[in-house]
Formats: sequence, structure tokens, C-alpha cells
Amino acid sequence: MPKEWMLNKSSSIPLHQQIAEYMKRKIMNGEWSVGTRIPSQRDLAKKFQVNRSTIVYAMGELAADGFIESKVGKGTIVVNNTWSLLASTPPPDWNSYVKAGSYQSNIQIIQEINRAESNPNIIRLGTGELSPELLPFEKMKQIFQNDSSKMFTLGYSEPKGNLYLREMISEYIKSKGIDVSPSSILIVSGALQALQLISLGLLHRGSTIFLESPSYLNSIHVFQSAGMNLFGIPMDDEGIITNTIGRLKKQHNGALLYTIPAFHNPTGILMSSQRRMELLNVCQIERLPIIEDDVYGDLWFEKPPPIPLKAMDNQGLVLYVGSMSKTLGPGLRIGWVIGPEPVIDRLSDIKMQTDYGASSLSQYAVSEYLSSGLYDQHLKKIRGELKYRRDFTVAILHKYFKDIGTWNKPDGGFYIWLSINKQISMRGLFEKALKAGILLNPGNVYDRNDQQHLRLSYSYASPRQIENGLIRLAEIIQDLTS
Repeated sequence: MPKEWMLNKSSSIPLHQQIAEYMKRKIMNGEWSVGTRIPSQRDLAKKFQVNRSTIVYAMGELAADGFIESKVGKGTIVVNNTWSLLASTPPPDWNSYVKAGSYQSNIQIIQEINRAESNPNIIRLGTGELSPELLPFEKMKQIFQNDSSKMFTLGYSEPKGNLYLREMISEYIKSKGIDVSPSSILIVSGALQALQLISLGLLHRGSTIFLESPSYLNSIHVFQSAGMNLFGIPMDDEGIITNTIGRLKKQHNGALLYTIPAFHNPTGILMSSQRRMELLNVCQIERLPIIEDDVYGDLWFEKPPPIPLKAMDNQGLVLYVGSMSKTLGPGLRIGWVIGPEPVIDRLSDIKMQTDYGASSLSQYAVSEYLSSGLYDQHLKKIRGELKYRRDFTVAILHKYFKDIGTWNKPDGGFYIWLSINKQISMRGLFEKALKAGILLNPGNVYDRNDQQHLRLSYSYASPRQIENGLIRLAEIIQDLTS
């Protein structure tokens, strides 16, 4: 329900009539076009915070006026509006256009998670981003207020992104053992856009992408919507298991391997140095390119992770993806791809065709953060805060979940992979927790066959929320399994 419209419960106009008029306006102005499926009575009652009978009366009025109609197997849909009644030709069937689009819809539970995240009162135990209180608002304001802010532009940057920012990234990643020139770096609007550009610019429809199982990549449709197939390869405590990659490449004509070696999403696993060498060796032998997603690599606690695959790559096999979304803030929408120059040239050309470059203001802010030393200072603070939250969360799990499940203790990143040792319906757990004001990320988001795990995040919810949410979650699981 839009924030600009609310039920007036002190009005003399009955509630069902207010709701009917609101829905009628959405139909008449085309927001709900002919063919649109109306939300269920239960969902509408929840949105408007009224009894279900109030919704029944409201929908009865709309049906009597000829606006909506209930159809077996289709639910209640919009069948008319004033324009379609008066016009000599019917309006376009926008629902057929929606269904015809090539980009696949998010899986239903992801759509529900995205909607629930807008509720400020919900405890978000699975959200993979920093809490707003950990983001450097004041420092960002200072960057745009100082004298050097005269240097930034409101115009477009060059195709590969602001040169100064690429120079700063080139210097920054030397600390990770990666030595590349700015011409081999493309600035993108977040790591997700990097994957979209790769899927559009480098791969054929029908290609097979290898990835860890489970994987964050299963929760989005960036490759599937481009006509690619995903094939999961199992993991152990050291990362992706490599001994079947050669055989699988031949069997499935694998085109590329996607991996998150540092503090994997969703499991939090840190790929060992030995496993990284094994993975790079087998992919070199099989001529299988790698996308290395290192967006969590700076978020280590006790000691830095092993050097990235890209730092060991002397054949141009690895496309290295980084981002500021997990450290400085997702709203900046700044990431980068590092790879062979012909690949970067190709991807930059496609990027120019799609959005004409990332935000010049965000590029300026990130370059200032890197060049001034503010980024290193910020990382030290964030690592300390995340380590405290990890330890706090693990302590809560030891106290309330020792008879319910098992979990890992990650060395960095955002995530704890909680394994529930009782038979349980993940859908039922998700719904009951949501009703109790707790938002979860079930394991089947990352592996459709997983009915055992939850991705817990300690990065977003406050320690108090984490404690209250986990205590209530433990009670819900006990209720569902008793």
C-alpha cells in the first residue's frame, strides 16, 4: 500500500468503501490494467490492517460495478475499467507483455524477502548488507564539502570509467598481489552489473556456468535470463571440490566457472590457499575461464585471506570482480571488473550502450576514499564491528541452538550457515517467522533442494535485534518440530 494513501479510520465513510474507491482509482488510472491479478483477500486484509470481511465487501462493490471478476484457477482479476468500457478498441494487455519479457522473474520467496525488507519494524536476520549505522555518512558529507570537490564532474565519464578512480583501484589491489594497469579495469554499477555484462558480452545462449553449490548466484537470474544453464559443484570446508571439474566440463560443455573464494555467500567458507591453487591449475588445464567474485575479501577478522586467484593468474584466465557495496555502502553502486584488455574493451562497449557509465559522483567519492587513506581507516572500524557481531551471534547460537542445529564460525564476511538438525518445512518456518516479525533467508534460495539450512547475517540487524530474533526463532523451530 503506498505511503501516501492510508485508511482514515475516523472518517464517516465506511472502511470497505474507502478501500473500494482506492482500488477503483488504481484500476481507472491504469496502475492495475485489464488482466491484472488482484492480491488475495488475506493479503489485502494484512495490507490494510482490517478484517477479511471488510475486504469481501470492498471487492463485492468492485465486482458489482464490473471492474473485477473471480475466475477458477486464476483468482480475482481486473476485467474492465472506464476506458475499456467506453473505447471502441480494448487497451493493450500489459500482462501478456510482462509474461513475454526475456528476463526471468525473481523466485517467489526472493520477491517476498524484497518486499518485507521495506518494513522498518522487521528483524532482518538474513540481509546481506551493512547496517545503516555502520555506513560512513559523515565522512561522505565531508568529501563533498572540501575544496577538492571542485574536481568532480556531473558529466559522463569515459567508457571504462573515471581514469583517476581506475588508477586508485590499480594501486589498491596491489596489496592483494594483483598488478594490472588502469586500462584493464572497468568501473561498473556494482558487482551484479559485472555479471550481467559478462553474460551479454562473452557467452552464447545455452552455455553452462559452473558454480559452488550452494551459491548466491542461484538466488538471482542474471545468467539464466541470458539463456545460460547453472551447474552446481559441491563444496567442503576448504571451498569448491575440484577433482570432478575436468570431467564435468567435457560432459556439460562448461563455458565458465563462477566462484566466491573469500567468505562465500551463503556459507561463509574461506577457500584455502591450497584449494585455490588446485582450482586455478585445473581450470588452466581445461581452459575454463573463472569469474572470481571478491566483494567480501576486505572483510577479514583475525588475518587476511589467501591471495586471490587473480594474483596467481599469469594466463589472463580470471575475470576479477570487486565492489564497494559490502564495505562503503550499497547505494554507491560502484564495482569493477579486471581482465584482459580485449575483454574489458568489449564489456565497456556494452556498458556504454546500456547506461553510459556509473555515477560520476559515486566514482569521485570512491576515488577520494581510496586516495586519502579513509578507506583503510573505515575497513579497520568495520572489521572490528563485524567481528564483535559475529562473536555475539555465535554466543547466542551456543545458548539457544545447541539442541537445534550446527553452524560454522566464519573468519570474515557477513554470514553464518546454520544447519537445522530437525525435519522441518522451510516454507513453513519462513512464513511463521515472518508473521512473528523475523525475516529469514532459507537455504533453498541458494540450492533449490536444500531443506536444512538458513543463511544468518550478523551485518545488518543490531545486536539487540539479533538476540531477540534468534531467541524467538529457536522457539518457533521448537514449536514446529515438537
